Amino acid sequence: MSPKEQYPSKLLEDAVEAIGSLPGVGKRSALRLALHLLRQPSESVHHFADAIIHLRDDVKYCKECWMISDDDVCSICCDKSRDHNEICVVENVRDVMSIENTGQYHGVYHVLGGIISPIDGVGPSDLTISELVSRIGRLVNSSASESVEVIMALRGDVEGETTAFYIYRQIEKFGVRVSSLARGLGFGDDLEYADALTLGRSITGRQPFKPE
Repeated sequence: MSPKEQYPSKLLEDAVEAIGSLPGVGKRSALRLALHLLRQPSESVHHFADAIIHLRDDVKYCKECWMISDDDVCSICCDKSRDHNEICVVENVRDVMSIENTGQYHGVYHVLGGIISPIDGVGPSDLTISELVSRIGRLVNSSASESVEVIMALRGDVEGETTAFYIYRQIEKFGVRVSSLARGLGFGDDLEYADALTLGRSITGRQPFKPE
């Protein structure tokens, strides 16, 4: 909408502003969505709003891997059929979903919640790296270190490689195997946008991690 156009209702204006605050949603799209919601049955709109509220207020983060979950421990970490000696380190929840969609990985995960990026003010203490180190320490104490593998499934740009290198330096004392995805993914590619076949091959063809 142009700055000169006026809303016929302050309530509509507030709704457009709220919807327009979502990433990738412009003012025209926000207006179209607001008017669409206005035409829906009241029960449908309340269900939509309740789902968003419950997502924000009730979702939990797994105490083991920091994946979002309905319970204190997520379904993947609770699954005894998975290999709990394989920990795939990823940047975010979307990466877990992408890898799971390949059907090629049967270990567990650790979600960092981001990557080290000084330009964005994100350092190691802003991520779940210390939790990962503690987790690996506990795992090594309960099993042989040679049987434990940490897979660096981070993006291949400078920030991703910096994060992987930092983690490697923190965990090398444990003597665990550290590997990284095979380079089927291009430099800087996000796992989220990789097709399932390419990502699956990168996981199954993973290679020993080589710090630069």
